Amino acid sequence: MNDKNRNLVLRVASALLLLPIVLGLLWLGGIAAILLVVFAIVMVASEFYKMAGVRASHPAAILGLVASASLAWIGASIDTRWPGALGVLVLVPLASVALYTLFPPDGDLRKAAASSGFVALMPGYAGLGLGAVVALRAMPGHAGITWTLVAIGVTWANDTGAYFAGRLFGRHKLYPLISPNKTWEGFVGGMASSVLICFLIKWIYAVEVLHFWDCVIVGVVGGVLGPLGDLSESMLKRAFGVKDSGRIMPGHGGIFDRVDALMFVAPWVFAYAHFIRTLA
Repeated sequence: MNDKNRNLVLRVASALLLLPIVLGLLWLGGIAAILLVVFAIVMVASEFYKMAGVRASHPAAILGLVASASLAWIGASIDTRWPGALGVLVLVPLASVALYTLFPPDGDLRKAAASSGFVALMPGYAGLGLGAVVALRAMPGHAGITWTLVAIGVTWANDTGAYFAGRLFGRHKLYPLISPNKTWEGFVGGMASSVLICFLIKWIYAVEVLHFWDCVIVGVVGGVLGPLGDLSESMLKRAFGVKDSGRIMPGHGGIFDRVDALMFVAPWVFAYAHFIRTLA
């Protein structure tokens, strides 16, 4: 078995082990879903800090972790707690600059300036991106689990469809500067898979919640945002000279590697379900 196939086997085995746990906690909702997302946010922020050379024990970094994770709790009742989200997004950048001004790491002002930006990024990136999953699950009634499944499904189907379509038919490079293995054929395959999974969820589970155009619009836009999220993380990894964000998941890398697309897709699905859809 060559390295490429061995990695595929590891990816599939890890997914089969972890996916039921993730879906089970999301199905339970409430505190189970919040704790799952808090764990993911903390792991993403920690992996990013490590890649960027940010010392996790610095007061600003600790504040960034706590503030980012708090957005999962805020997402559980976003209609009433949204001022808290605004407060986090405004205060963390100010506090990170102030703390790095007072306590520059190793007395290095250049490192202090860069680190303050990296810390300030995390609440809006990991916190909002993954906090949207909690906000989706907290939607009332059957809609909560339905739209959560849509966000997870679109992300997973896009990644899987793009992988196999690119592997089988890939000829034309999508963005070789950042991800030389991605192809336009894979992009199209991923988008088609995103739309199909929405229709599958509608057919099996959510006939009354999802409509035809919901599946098309959410799937198509998600098919663009998912790869953009993946490319964005790839850009960061290339900038910092690392292959994977971590090693916690065999065949996949770190948690950041697994949820990079979801952090772009979940806010879109929430915005569509909570705001855009109600305009029709």
